[in-house]
Amino acid sequence: MSPRPAVLALFVLLAACGQADATGPLPSRGGVLRYGRYLDSRLLDPVFNDANADIWILSSLYDTLLLPSDNGSGVEPGLAAAWRVAPDGLSVMLWLRQGIRFSDGTPIAAHDVKWSLDRARNPNNGIWNFLLGAIGDVQIIDETTLVLHLRHPDPSILAALSVFNSAILPERQFRAALGATDAEKAVSFQQHPVGSGPFVLQSWVHGSSMRLRRNPFYWQRGADGKPLPYLDAIDFQVIPDDATRILKVQSGELDGAELIPFSRVAELRADPRLRVKLFPSTRVNYVILNVRPTLRGGARNPMASAKVREALNDAVYRRGLIQIVTRGIGTEMTSYMSQATPLHVDVLGAARYDPARARRLLGEAGYAHGFKAELLILAGSEDEIEIGTALQQMWSEVGVTVHLRQLDGGTLTDLYRAGAFAMRLSSWTDDIADPDEITSYFVYAPTNGAQHTGWHDAVAEQLYLASGVELDSARRAADYGHIQALFERGPIVRLFETPYAVVLRRRVMGFRQLPLGNNIFTDTWLAR
Repeated sequence: MSPRPAVLALFVLLAACGQADATGPLPSRGGVLRYGRYLDSRLLDPVFNDANADIWILSSLYDTLLLPSDNGSGVEPGLAAAWRVAPDGLSVMLWLRQGIRFSDGTPIAAHDVKWSLDRARNPNNGIWNFLLGAIGDVQIIDETTLVLHLRHPDPSILAALSVFNSAILPERQFRAALGATDAEKAVSFQQHPVGSGPFVLQSWVHGSSMRLRRNPFYWQRGADGKPLPYLDAIDFQVIPDDATRILKVQSGELDGAELIPFSRVAELRADPRLRVKLFPSTRVNYVILNVRPTLRGGARNPMASAKVREALNDAVYRRGLIQIVTRGIGTEMTSYMSQATPLHVDVLGAARYDPARARRLLGEAGYAHGFKAELLILAGSEDEIEIGTALQQMWSEVGVTVHLRQLDGGTLTDLYRAGAFAMRLSSWTDDIADPDEITSYFVYAPTNGAQHTGWHDAVAEQLYLASGVELDSARRAADYGHIQALFERGPIVRLFETPYAVVLRRRVMGFRQLPLGNNIFTDTWLAR
């Protein structure tokens, strides 16, 4: 046997029930949860998406073969009741649950699973196909049994089967959607999607609101032995302004809201009508730097110099930033990945703050008199405004003049994906309990140009590719340690890590957000 028993063991069916407290009241059924979002989704397709605003809704609409555990570090049975990885690591056998159905009542069959995984691993479909890139073939044994044949051993394959892009969709219904290409069909299908998750899309006013109603055919059962979810529906309201979202929760117009600014946590905790949850996370907050030689319009780009990037990092007083923005709740970033991400290495130790060294590096890079740059931030976000203002002051001390440009989420995303920016505030949350995803997104340029920055490091990319087939845990850890050290010259300014801050009315029970970002409404209920 391999020394990885957690990966190679046979997982037997465990009933997935609601998370009700055994000593508390039995969850009540019915009702509509009203929840405030900071940003609307753009595309509700598991394959062609590239933003948390899409991803964090997908888990309510579509299920995966395996589900992430509540602590975000493992996997549990999902649409697959059990699985087994071969001793040589070159195949995975999966057994589907009996009697599972899509939201339109049609059975979830083995051919739907094969088609969904083939679609998700297609190199021409979206940017997340690399997560399933090790799969060479999906073989149907019978209507409830499949085997994934791998091109090479993949230490992250089980975790990948719990990620949004491996969600199971109905083949026939998707193929019937309008459009000549898969991407066109995805846009059509999302208007009336048929899913395998706990909820179904009922209506969507883009930029304003979205309603999900319960899926009457969902497979999980609650603490009362009846099918989940407990709620009749969820009404999402899109409210980009932090203060407005909070005000609507305080007034009772909303039952909860996401991404609460840390400056408001103490105030909201003092309100007896509310509860503030700080869910453990893999969230890192940082500044993305465009490192191309010139910016749009042909202007010379200071961030193309590794010395300038190092100087910008040296000039950030992270401990002060954490106190200013998070009121001491955050922790310092010591790598591009969070401390909760497997194989994280502290490549910095105590974060360096050395403005004198920053000025020297700027001089060596040819910017002894500094330079001007524009930093894009999300309009209405109190946290981002505070971060931007603090960075503006810190960098001014070494001669860098920063103009803050506030933009709505859609415009910000479009400029980012087009590479039409100098600097942008951003954050990342892992979707998988493995460093493969974040490293592909940050380091491996073929995925998306290292977050659309234009950065490239051949050695780091080769190490990343090697890590994807390495089953020896010590050698894989060494590869990732080297990658993290190389990325210190990469296209970001490290800031801090933070939990997910959510405010809820007292009547909201059972809601949770996993360290991987998933919003779990499956067993949320409203106290009477």
